Amino acid sequence: MSRVMAIDFGTRRIGIALSDPMGIMAQGLETINWNGQDSAYAIDRIAEIVSEKEVTVIVLGRPSRTDGTISESEEKAYVFGAKLEAKVGIKPVYRDERFTTVIASQYLRQTGVNGKNYKKVVDQVAAEIILQEYLDMHRSNS
Repeated sequence: MSRVMAIDFGTRRIGIALSDPMGIMAQGLETINWNGQDSAYAIDRIAEIVSEKEVTVIVLGRPSRTDGTISESEEKAYVFGAKLEAKVGIKPVYRDERFTTVIASQYLRQTGVNGKNYKKVVDQVAAEIILQEYLDMHRSNS
């Protein structure tokens, strides 16, 4: 069975989450640290995961503004998505990721995660939130 991947795109860290093979639950996989300039490293790593885990759907978070205008960060997410699509041949499904990092931060604080461990996982948890919302919506529309 195939998997769905979610990406919490950021200009310093990219959180990656994967679904289980049945497409029911999201689980954080890793955080890719990058410089925000040269996307080749991050895209190559994501391409490796897509191949290894047999990913067939990529959900890419886009940081939308509450007023509906496109931010610089959202534009960067679209550029990144186009480069990723060219590399792996999968057109990303874009999802609004507003507040996912805030929700992930609150969750981690409540569970006592902080310091170095926090930075390692906050983007993965945000990717899990994006993915779980996508999986739940997709399942309810089926």
